[in-house]
Amino acid sequence: MRKRIAVTPWRMRGERLHQKGCIIIHHMDIQSLSESIRSNVSSVIVGKDDLIDKLFIALVTSGHVLLQDVPGTGKTMLAKALAKSVECEFKRVQFTPDLLPSDVSGISYFNPKSSEFVFRPGPLFTNILLGDEINRASPRTQSSLLECMEERQITIDGITHTLEEPFMVIATQNPLEQQGTFPLPEAQLDRFLFQLSMGYPETDESIQILRRFIEGKPLQELQAVVTVKQLIDARETAQGVHVSDPMLEYITQLAERTRGDEAVVIGISPRGCQALLKAAQVQAILGGRGYVIPDDVKTLAIPVWAHRLVLKGTYLSRSSSSASEVISRILQEVPVPTEDPEAL
Repeated sequence: MRKRIAVTPWRMRGERLHQKGCIIIHHMDIQSLSESIRSNVSSVIVGKDDLIDKLFIALVTSGHVLLQDVPGTGKTMLAKALAKSVECEFKRVQFTPDLLPSDVSGISYFNPKSSEFVFRPGPLFTNILLGDEINRASPRTQSSLLECMEERQITIDGITHTLEEPFMVIATQNPLEQQGTFPLPEAQLDRFLFQLSMGYPETDESIQILRRFIEGKPLQELQAVVTVKQLIDARETAQGVHVSDPMLEYITQLAERTRGDEAVVIGISPRGCQALLKAAQVQAILGGRGYVIPDDVKTLAIPVWAHRLVLKGTYLSRSSSSASEVISRILQEVPVPTEDPEAL
């Protein structure tokens, strides 16, 4: 029997109370974390509150994010600002064609003094890993991230090393430049919770950006506002958000429709369904609810699913805009559940 969620609009010192099989959670705690991160990152990144909220959802769900946009729009700065907002370890890897898998994961070397092999961890052993220009790395190096992104562990020389929680990969790539790049394979794209785009700022936002960087260095002045324990507690709370059977059927129907669509070669996998479900649970809490509604799914379907679709004629080049159009059309075609999601 699925546990029900009751959400109280006040704080009670963070306790969880159990009454009649219900978990009473305090959504304002998670909302407060979201607002703290949004306010902190917004002091560096102007006008991207919706993008920051999605990064927060990825943090809570242990999801990975692919930031795809033209150079100079603030992808790397956004990742750094998010990492500095969380009191955790952060490392950056600049991906290049000559980068080896061991440069990312680490290497075992022979210590002549102890006559033993010693493992030296690579930058992969961190909480938030920024992979800059990930599509410049060779397929072999890219594939070294597959295990750690899915299973939160890495196997080196037959020995499995568990990564600390939380573990999040924020990767960036430039979609326009093709020379000297290696497109990410479907297996790796499917491991990213979101693919997001920064976009160019509006005129007034551009003026604010220039003014802030004249007055000081906002990124260097940024302080952590969220702890790792708070993130882990938020994740446990989000996992208990109520999802009715009709909502589960709704997500499944959307995914099945992508698999049978005439424009799609590869549709949404079960992993993609799970990713949308987890993200919708956090979205529900940010909306002040302890249960998922269709609007939560609709809001996140495109950023969670668009990069997972392979359309006909796009084996070598992927059009996110076309994939977004396919998902938008499917969202309009599939009827939403009519039952009250809180009552089921």
